Amino acid sequence: MISEPELVGEFGPEHRPEAVGGFDHRPPPGRRRGHGLLWALAGALTASAIWAAAVFAYGDNPERKPDMHGYELGGRSCSALQMKALTASVGKRYEAPSLSPGRIGHPAFDSISCSMAVTAPKGKGPDEEWTYSVYVGMSVELHKETDPLPEFEARRNTASEWGEDAVRSELVPGLGDRAYLLVASERTSELRVVEGGAVIMLSISANWDDQGYEDGTEPSSDAPDDTLDVEPYHADLISDMRDVMKALKTAA
Repeated sequence: MISEPELVGEFGPEHRPEAVGGFDHRPPPGRRRGHGLLWALAGALTASAIWAAAVFAYGDNPERKPDMHGYELGGRSCSALQMKALTASVGKRYEAPSLSPGRIGHPAFDSISCSMAVTAPKGKGPDEEWTYSVYVGMSVELHKETDPLPEFEARRNTASEWGEDAVRSELVPGLGDRAYLLVASERTSELRVVEGGAVIMLSISANWDDQGYEDGTEPSSDAPDDTLDVEPYHADLISDMRDVMKALKTAA
């Protein structure tokens, strides 16, 4: 910015006002302040117009709310947990989907948890008395005001539903906006997906079980020492997650 030169006395013949150019012309008394006020008023009006446009487009919060992609939670949401691929691989459904305690319904945030179980055929184990079951948990969070993706990324290796740190975390392409498969142990895994404001988790855990016996008899031996491995069911878990995501948009 070029400022006015400091004057020491009057202009001489070689320093006539018209000789220094238009940038140094002094305005007539009383006009310079009014000129500045006009510019200030114009700037204020412009800023006000920009603010009004932002409020009109985004509301009071300049950040856009996350896209919910049609996800809704309601009394029928647990019916989305069918796990048809997993059930076909393991055996049959042992427990139908049921609602877990702690559901939250709020204008800014909804959440729900459901569970079910599938069981292998009777005697599918080291002996004829034991079988195994795979327990499935589903949790859904709908973040309506803030984008959950940063937090989702920060938790990609955090403790799982069973309080175990993930042994490994793998990116699953082509599922939602971002998806990770977390392996907590040989018998526990979970698949986490974020899509817009929705965060969906499916967990599976395998355990030796004698509850598959319809006659109610107790086994005569202890549970087998063999370690159950849920890794063969990872492909089923991904397939069932696609069905769950689709069903959650219509099962509210």
